[in-house]
Amino acid sequence: MIATHESGGGIRGITIKQPWAACIVYGDKRVENRPRPWAPGWYLLHAGASIDRAALRDPLVARTIRGHRLHTRTVLGIARITGCHTDDGDPCSPWAQSECHHLVLDDVHALPLPVPCTGALGPWRVPGDVLEQVLLQLPHLTSLFPEATP
Repeated sequence: MIATHESGGGIRGITIKQPWAACIVYGDKRVENRPRPWAPGWYLLHAGASIDRAALRDPLVARTIRGHRLHTRTVLGIARITGCHTDDGDPCSPWAQSECHHLVLDDVHALPLPVPCTGALGPWRVPGDVLEQVLLQLPHLTSLFPEATP
């Protein structure tokens, strides 16, 4: 079963390489850099299979992830994409990269326990059982996804 989203198309997941996923879930990274714009809505934050080793040397990243394990192939949290833009001059955030679309992330909720899950490139549909495991850990969000509750 695929859990449906408020838009009717099914809640999506966004796969993000580590340590960037940890910077969103445990830190203040509220822009995600992508080559194309994404639709607004709720997305599960999925840590991909690989780690961007060069990013580990960035002082901003190192401070943000200190003390956190870099889980891979797991859902780490949920967030709402509320906008998408490109910068015409000054970057909107220290996390923003030039020449790409910046997804604006709000309402980020970290999971107490990561949920193992395979993701995909681009926005991918979340299996219903994965969303159920997420909502068991974040029951205050259950009303947003009534179709996922038994």
